[in-house]
Amino acid sequence: MSRSPELYRWRMEIAKHFPHLSQPMVMGLALWSLGMIVVRSCSLTAIADWWSCRFGQPFQTVRERLRDTYRDAEAKAGRHRVELDLGPCWAPWLNWVLEGWSGTQLAVALDATTLGQRFVLLVISVVYRGCAVPILWKVLLAGRKHPWKPEWLTLLKAVRGSVPPTWTVIVLADRGLYAKWLFQGIRHLGWHPLLRVNAGGTFQPAGWHHRYPLTHWVPTVGRRWQGRGTAFGARRARLDCTLLAYWGEGHQAPWLLLTDLPPQVADACWYGLRAWIEQGFKKIKGGGWQWHHTRMTDPARAERLWLAIAIATWWLLAVGGEAEAAIPIATFPSVPGSPRPQGRCWRLVGVFRHGWSLIVAALFNHQPLPLGHGCPEPWPAPSMSPDILSLPMLEDET
Repeated sequence: MSRSPELYRWRMEIAKHFPHLSQPMVMGLALWSLGMIVVRSCSLTAIADWWSCRFGQPFQTVRERLRDTYRDAEAKAGRHRVELDLGPCWAPWLNWVLEGWSGTQLAVALDATTLGQRFVLLVISVVYRGCAVPILWKVLLAGRKHPWKPEWLTLLKAVRGSVPPTWTVIVLADRGLYAKWLFQGIRHLGWHPLLRVNAGGTFQPAGWHHRYPLTHWVPTVGRRWQGRGTAFGARRARLDCTLLAYWGEGHQAPWLLLTDLPPQVADACWYGLRAWIEQGFKKIKGGGWQWHHTRMTDPARAERLWLAIAIATWWLLAVGGEAEAAIPIATFPSVPGSPRPQGRCWRLVGVFRHGWSLIVAALFNHQPLPLGHGCPEPWPAPSMSPDILSLPMLEDET
């Protein structure tokens, strides 16, 4: 199947980043990820049909070759039966995403998503130019009680030491995932949690004698406040941290965020990057790879297939993002309602779509496949002003 020059080059790229994988496993990942891009789907049938036509091989032969990529060892034929073990892949995969990364800032988002009544997925993604690429994931059966804490901690530990210690890494999560152990687990990596919490808690600024509801600090729309202190009152929940509170225009409720970063260097606007993981899920489950149509029922097999999905996703984002980074921002059209803003301008075409167009164009024109590398946008600059850090005076604090 390596008679195709585009497949050969892509197979060599995967082998370079996963040197511990066998050649059949590398070929399987190459067939899946390149096939997804061609047919715009992760459908086994659609991809097998494409490669069958491309190489003139029987459909069933190609289909079984693809299935071997995610099968358990005992379900494979032959004497040397080995299944894809994701554990040794996590660090190399993150290293691939960060290869050639411009800058030393990295924003990571944690979230859970579902596939109907079948699966629950715990996903850690690098957010990138309006989208996201999964770097770690765990697939669980929906409808069964399963503690998430050990799964999240196992995923976080899997990439310990994979990011240079001089980098600044923020980890974003919505209020449904907040837990003190998660805050601490992120810090143990040398990364910085930026976790949203529910409005029911309290906060006591450093040096103050009383604690007040979290919503006290941003009572109306347009207000923001940030400072160091202690969140929550119960002994087991108490947390020394920085509170970033912001109630933006158009928001139904304020953002109440806890981090370990000093208030002088952190900004609540960074939390807006978390929404990009939703775009990543949308691309995987919907118009990108159409994973919502999968008929898989085995979570272990789904986890292995997700490696090919993640590889294909990053390929498009890296190629599209590199191309976008070369375009002066001033040339972006100012069109309200377009997909996503970049600075004060707008993207008419997202980097996922643009990356797909560039790769498919190279295939049609018989040109070398573009590969790309990470060119992230700068984080929003901290919008600090003297009144932001000033504490509202209360009668009992004078």
